[in-house]
Amino acid sequence: MPTLLIYGSYGFVGGLIAEEAIDRGLDPILAGRDRERLREQVAALEQPGRRFSLEDPVTVATALEDVDCVLNCAGPFSNTAEALVEGCLRSETDYVDITGEIPVIESIHDRDAEAAEAGITLLPAAALSTIPMDCLAAHLADRLPEATRLALGVDSFRVPSIGTLRTVIEGADTENAVRRDGDLESAPTGWKTREIDFGRGERPAVTMPMGDVSTAHYTTGIPNVEMYAVMPQPARTALRLHRYLSPVFESKPVRWTLKRLAGVRDGPSERARERGSAYVWGEARTEDGERVVSRLRTPDPYVVTVDGAVTVAERVLAGDADPGFQTPAGAFGADFVFELEGVEGFFDEETPAETSPVSPLLQ
Repeated sequence: MPTLLIYGSYGFVGGLIAEEAIDRGLDPILAGRDRERLREQVAALEQPGRRFSLEDPVTVATALEDVDCVLNCAGPFSNTAEALVEGCLRSETDYVDITGEIPVIESIHDRDAEAAEAGITLLPAAALSTIPMDCLAAHLADRLPEATRLALGVDSFRVPSIGTLRTVIEGADTENAVRRDGDLESAPTGWKTREIDFGRGERPAVTMPMGDVSTAHYTTGIPNVEMYAVMPQPARTALRLHRYLSPVFESKPVRWTLKRLAGVRDGPSERARERGSAYVWGEARTEDGERVVSRLRTPDPYVVTVDGAVTVAERVLAGDADPGFQTPAGAFGADFVFELEGVEGFFDEETPAETSPVSPLLQ
């Protein structure tokens, strides 16, 4: 049976993913750097464990020699992805992660040729929002092949897990990003608010530096991409203030304090995850103003992330993904999202071009 190793298996999301993988009979190796937390998890789940750090690429490659696929759940991924990808290239091991960090996705894309030569798959961002948004982007591109502009968004506000909070804090000084004419460009954090109907009436959403800026572009080839997320007014205000307060957040004492505060917060309860949902929206446009809109409705973001990450790992272990850098929809097609339990759509809409102005950044 092919071997799956879950790195960062004892974090909140990693633990949920490990339990799901066990339930599906994958018999994963649990792994990470924290000896005590790993020992506790190994005993509780009665699974094999493997402790190794990521400082030495030889050590990482040696730890992965008997592994067919690594599923990286250890964020911030800017601290873990490079070392694990390097180890996978050396040991000829497939790599999957759940990042939403644009620089991480871009750095993995840069290793496409090496991965293809090694005969391994590198598939980052196997989570919400990327799986639903990536599949929605592929669907929109199929509906409107001449599209040159793509906007995607998600409506689902919920309390983040410890790992998510630490990832946000780690990247707090990173400017927003959009894709323009095929290239990544910076824009002020929360630079634009747009009223979007995600499927339950119009709500204000702000531009966000989400990983789909990268994955949707590589999946569809559409050169102009921007991302939106619904946020309550206090959060939108905080995003706008961040550009003025960023020197404060960049200081080491403040970052240390925020990370310690983040460490006292668990993720949502099982009941909350069962009751949660997300609404995903996408819009594609042509140069002459033709426009199509589609939507998806999914279970709670944590549920989709767990289901999506394990399903992607299963498909990669089965050899269903080509070697090299891949995106979820690029590897498995636009309908891949419906392999995840509880996803509904695509809900397609035809809208006259004159009723919907083009985003000024992408004009």
